[in-house]
Amino acid sequence: MSRSSFLFTSESVSEGHPDKVADRISDTVVDLFLSKDPEARVACETLTTTNLVVLAGEIRGNGIMGRDGQWAPGVEQEIETAVRAAVRDIGYEQAGFHWENFEFINRLHGQSADIAVGVDAAGNKDEGAGDQGIMFGYASNETPELMPATLQYSHNILKRLAEVRHAGGSKLEPDAKSQVTILYENGVPVRATSIVLSTQHAPGLTAADVAAIVKPHILAVLPEGFTDDATEWHINPTGIFEIGGPDGDAGVTGRKIIVDTYGGAAPHGGGAFSGKDPTKVDRSAAYACRYLAKNVVAAGLADRCTIQISYAIGVSKPLSVHVDLHGTGKIAESVLEAALPAMIGGATPRAIREHLGLNKPIYARTSAYGHFGRAPDADGGFSWEKTDLVDQLKALV
Repeated sequence: MSRSSFLFTSESVSEGHPDKVADRISDTVVDLFLSKDPEARVACETLTTTNLVVLAGEIRGNGIMGRDGQWAPGVEQEIETAVRAAVRDIGYEQAGFHWENFEFINRLHGQSADIAVGVDAAGNKDEGAGDQGIMFGYASNETPELMPATLQYSHNILKRLAEVRHAGGSKLEPDAKSQVTILYENGVPVRATSIVLSTQHAPGLTAADVAAIVKPHILAVLPEGFTDDATEWHINPTGIFEIGGPDGDAGVTGRKIIVDTYGGAAPHGGGAFSGKDPTKVDRSAAYACRYLAKNVVAAGLADRCTIQISYAIGVSKPLSVHVDLHGTGKIAESVLEAALPAMIGGATPRAIREHLGLNKPIYARTSAYGHFGRAPDADGGFSWEKTDLVDQLKALV
């Protein structure tokens, strides 16, 4: 039996965290390639460290790289230009990591023919999954975004501080982390018992100076009355935080998968999102599971919903679909397991991509502050956050 009263904690990291810099660069490459060829294949990993960015991985696409492994004219320079622009947009102009000065190494190469033959459609064979694996989606009615409160508030804190930093004059630097612990009573978040914020800052500031800058902004994004005199505050608890970003710690694509998803409130299949084109079910099927779970909760069929789906590489049809409503459901889970895949064309990789419109350059924006709990964009970004299945789902009851 699940507990109704408990403490739970989630963390987030800013766009300037070294791992998030790597995610942003990898998804910038995905967007560049999809803008050239919507069917491009991309698996781009990024390493960032002191004044160095390295790309590695496998790619394929018209106008990008031929089957002979040769780059199309000008593409290599386009990649470097886009990567430097992404780092500049984050705000890195530091001696140890500067968008204009870092060494750039591109080791992307052609996709394996053995993988391509399994994934590509041919004759009567539908497009197969880009890999085997399990993916999860989750939704909870504890916030308007239908996300876990601990993670949503952790994201919101850092998004607000990034807005303040980009506006200028705050003396905040790009690298930051937040962590929120919430007391739940009867399964409902009632107050924050502790808030942790570590942020890189300009030289000369004390932890008290940083607290004076950030605390009003933190309070502004939390529900009114969500903190009280008993709330523990830890702002820059180690004191000085001047050396940060890739100069302070190396960053690698895909190391913040819990931050990217549900903050530990739901299972994770282990596959990262950033740097992958949407034929990779690690990304697209996880988005589809979130889409379905969110619609189930938005339809009022449950307070919480977790969905698992699984695939084999090169096979289009999912191997399994599992729904867990955590004892809050108003419908049998077996009914949803039968009905949900059909609502997205059978949940094949191609059907998911077509239903959610994923073959677009919409991924750099997902690389920080969560892939979920975001508002759908007019150009198709965050399409998996739509709640357009609600009427179909209500009709099942």
